[in-house]
Amino acid sequence: MKRNKLMASVVMIAAVALLLILTLGEKKKEPETGFAAHRVIAHAMGGINDKAYTNTQDAFIANYEQGTRVFEADLLLTSDDQLVARHEWTANMSKLLGQQDVLPSDKQGDVLTHDEVMSSPVLELYSPLDIEKIMDLMVNYPDTYVVTDTKELEAEQVTKQFQLIVEVAQKKDPALLKRIVPQIYSRNMLEVVNKVYAFPEMIFTLYQTQDSDEVVIEFVKQTGVDITMPTTRATKSFVRNLKTAGARVYVHTVNEEKEIRKLSRLGVNGFYTDFVSENDLNRIKGLRG
Repeated sequence: MKRNKLMASVVMIAAVALLLILTLGEKKKEPETGFAAHRVIAHAMGGINDKAYTNTQDAFIANYEQGTRVFEADLLLTSDDQLVARHEWTANMSKLLGQQDVLPSDKQGDVLTHDEVMSSPVLELYSPLDIEKIMDLMVNYPDTYVVTDTKELEAEQVTKQFQLIVEVAQKKDPALLKRIVPQIYSRNMLEVVNKVYAFPEMIFTLYQTQDSDEVVIEFVKQTGVDITMPTTRATKSFVRNLKTAGARVYVHTVNEEKEIRKLSRLGVNGFYTDFVSENDLNRIKGLRG
């Protein structure tokens, strides 16, 4: 009996000692800083008054005031090769932006000039943005980051877009380049962008790629890029493996609290969203990330 008690005591002491070793040896997780500290990416500069896709200065400011610090901008080349914030050149987009009366009917589905974009208010009262004005916002709001959604896939057009981005940033303040996060649409695009400028952060969006999960995970290991994907592709195992490989994982585009909770349980780090601000996200209890 005494021997049994002695053995039990030895086992208990060993278990306590092991627990202490594991606890003391465990590194305390440091809080994220910079771009990685934020979980919300405002899609197309974020929604304003229940309207999405405006890509306007007013939307940027409205969402900034709600605590959001990371803004995705849709960037397109105009017919005169300037870079403006617009989601697409279609008649439907002109209608969505309320520009039927400010644009001639034959222009509403065409690629516009820079002047035509900048002189056409969005929804009659919101101010359009070009790359110059976006950089001005970044100068005036020095804790913000811009994720580029440049749409183009051809290397020549991608190069032209990023040359314009880099040129304007260097003119305003070269430090802005540290707060610009290019979104790439294929593995090959990484090299094209890097030839223009080696940005410190990069997000690979999966909505246009046919790459398998395994190929994407290996690409993350090799390059250190972050990942964003449609909600339909996000599975617990894929998200876990991406994070193990070193990526921060985002999903797009999410506007409902219920879906945010569900995706958070899968382990995603952040959300592209039209109408959920960083302050809103902070009020949702129990989110992982």
